[in-house]
Amino acid sequence: MKIAIGSDASGLELKRSVIQHLRDSGHEVLDHGYVPEEESTAQYSSVYARKVAQSILDGESERGVLICGTGIGISISANKVRGIRAAVCSEPFTARHTRENNGSQIIAFGAFVVGPDMGNAIVDAFLGATFKGETEQMYVERFQKIAAIEDEQYAG
Repeated sequence: MKIAIGSDASGLELKRSVIQHLRDSGHEVLDHGYVPEEESTAQYSSVYARKVAQSILDGESERGVLICGTGIGISISANKVRGIRAAVCSEPFTARHTRENNGSQIIAFGAFVVGPDMGNAIVDAFLGATFKGETEQMYVERFQKIAAIEDEQYAG
């Protein structure tokens, strides 16, 4: 699977660990930053959230992983991109659940909150889950109601 990943400076070391885990698991990884040699630490996580979200919308990647200090700011930024559903997850259960029940394309977590082993477990749970909206009508209807809110907000 093609996975887009991004972080701010706070999430850099954890991002590197997750990238290695993903590659070892056979995934193709598209790293959208933070790259300390190329960018200023003053760049806010929204830059990387937008790059990962756009990668998914453009079909360049299938899912995304975002890492900052807590996962909160970077997920808020990703959710500002129309058509993106990102969720903060601090353990595998919610990572699997957000994909299965909400069709989330991106998970976010914090380097101040989880360590490398938990980060890898979160990613594995998320990538191993399938959106139930692909097969179960109840989830299709739920997804359509959420999408209607987004359509109303972006109309006009």
